[in-house]
Amino acid sequence: MKRTLDILAQAFSILLYPLWMPTFGVLIFCIAFSQQTPLIPAYWWVSIGGTFFLTALIPFSLILFAIRRGTIQDLYITNVSERSMPYVYTTLCYGFWVYFLIHTIHAPLFLALVGLGATFAIASVAFINQWWKISAHLTGWGGLTGGILSYFLYYGFMPSVGLIVALLVIALLLMYARLWLNAHTDWQVIAGYGLGLLLTTIPTLILTYV
Repeated sequence: MKRTLDILAQAFSILLYPLWMPTFGVLIFCIAFSQQTPLIPAYWWVSIGGTFFLTALIPFSLILFAIRRGTIQDLYITNVSERSMPYVYTTLCYGFWVYFLIHTIHAPLFLALVGLGATFAIASVAFINQWWKISAHLTGWGGLTGGILSYFLYYGFMPSVGLIVALLVIALLLMYARLWLNAHTDWQVIAGYGLGLLLTTIPTLILTYV
C-alpha cells in the first residue's frame, strides 16, 4: 500500500509540476475563449507553444543542465540552498512570457495580469525559500486556480460549483502528495497555495472592481 501511494504521489507531483502550469493555463484559456470567438489554429499553436517554450522548456532544460553538472540534486530541487539560481532564471523566463503575452499574442489584459502575478509569485517563492521551504508545487496550482477565477471575473461569468470543488479537490490531493513525500510541512503547502492564488487573482480583482 505504501509503495502504491508513493508512486501516486510522485506521479501527481510530476503531472502538476510547477513549470507546466502556465501552459495548462493558456490551453484552458484558448479552449474557454474559443467558445465565444473562434480562434484560428495559428493562434493556438503560437500561444501554447510560445508559453511552453518560455515557461517550461527553457527553465526545465536549465534545471536538467544543473543536475548534470551536479549543482542540483533532483528535479524538485529538494535542497533549499540549491533553489536560488533556478528560481532567478525561471522568474526571468516568466518576465519574457508576460512580454510575449502582451506584444506577440495580444492577450486580454486579465491574462497579462495573471502572467505578471505568476511572475511575482515565482520571485516571491525564490525570496521566501532563502529562509523557509514554501511549496512551489502549490504556488503553481494556486496560480493556475487564480488564473481560471480571473477569467470568470474579467468576463463577468459565475464559475460553477462543480468547477470550484474540482479545483479545491485537486489542490488538496496535491497537498497530500507533497506531504506524503515529506517534501513540505502543512503550513508550507498551505502558504504556497495561498501565495499563488492571491498574486494571480488580486490584479484582476483590482482591474474589475476598483
